[in-house]
Amino acid sequence: MVIKPKIRGFICTNAHPAGCAAHVQEQIAFVKAQGPVAKGPKNVLVIGASTGYGLASRITAAFGSGAKTLGIFFEKEGTERKTASAGWYNTAAFQQAADDAGLWSKNINGDAFSDAIKAKTVEAIKSEMGKVDLVIYSLASPRRTDPKTGEVFSSTLKPIGNAVTTKNLNTSKREIDEITVEAANEDEIANTVKVMGGEDWELWIDALKQAGVLADNFKTTAYTYIGKELTWPIYGHATIGKAKEDLDRATVAIKESTAALNGQAYVSSLNAVVTQASSAIPIMPLYISALFKVMKADGTYEGTIEQINGLFRENLYGETPRFDDGGHLFQNYKELEDDVQARVQQVWDNVKTETIDELTDYVGYHNEFLRLFGFGIDEIDYELEVNPNLAINNLL
Repeated sequence: MVIKPKIRGFICTNAHPAGCAAHVQEQIAFVKAQGPVAKGPKNVLVIGASTGYGLASRITAAFGSGAKTLGIFFEKEGTERKTASAGWYNTAAFQQAADDAGLWSKNINGDAFSDAIKAKTVEAIKSEMGKVDLVIYSLASPRRTDPKTGEVFSSTLKPIGNAVTTKNLNTSKREIDEITVEAANEDEIANTVKVMGGEDWELWIDALKQAGVLADNFKTTAYTYIGKELTWPIYGHATIGKAKEDLDRATVAIKESTAALNGQAYVSSLNAVVTQASSAIPIMPLYISALFKVMKADGTYEGTIEQINGLFRENLYGETPRFDDGGHLFQNYKELEDDVQARVQQVWDNVKTETIDELTDYVGYHNEFLRLFGFGIDEIDYELEVNPNLAINNLL
């Protein structure tokens, strides 16, 4: 079939297999061009491995360190009439590249919150990897089913305390408007923490520890975005922020529970980037469009692969890791510089519908959004027929 993007609101409902493959190859080429990661990992589990920062982590581990990688994800397979999800195509492309490079790599598709997927993962590690020395936790899901009770929890994107009215970039209408987001109640806050907090990360590490498949001196990290004053009302100091704070609690708990292995647990603070998750968060499209304008002018903007490549080389496996005031591995330090934030604020205060293209890089934002789904890649001819029904090699 000929595949063109189908965009509804802040989501794209289809994906292009050749475009996704090209996007993955771009990231692989970037990592390989940087050379080997000194003292990098050898056996890596990536939970949430098919898109965004999780995919970038898997690429960096495999093609920067030559590591074996086991990827966990929950993606939709294609049919003859309907495309697969972008994450499915990303994984198919990654796996083909790993096979071509002679790198061990296998995949598990299913609900990472479930006990069944954890057990399947443990079995795969035992039988084919031995022990893992790096566990990446990079899940982004709107819902979670508690594996013990079966209760389903849903997250919300709301402020805490009071409703917030703020400027917004309406991507459907391509105009600047205002959006009011009502304050979350206590149940909504608790449910968001349940879905997006550190509990499942802890359960993963506990399952791996109990099975004896964590290496001595293993490292694990979960990813967060903290931001500054501009995004705090709906992000940092909101329901998502409470969930991210719970990652800090989980970090301490994991360190304590794996002390005998000298386990090292970190929360890594990363850039605001265009992802499927960030596109759904009010204010983020406008903030990121303004950020693009400022940081690209400075030559300092980094996307997912640049951030994760830097995280591995400078922080996770660097000689002098950088920490922020909260004790997180601090990879988004360029974004949070006072001068950068002041210039982003200036754009925010002055932008109107008529000046979107002048004051922001919304064109760049929209292009990055399309690339998440394999569209807008220069070398791809989108008029050609392609097969949407691709298999993933080494799918367990």
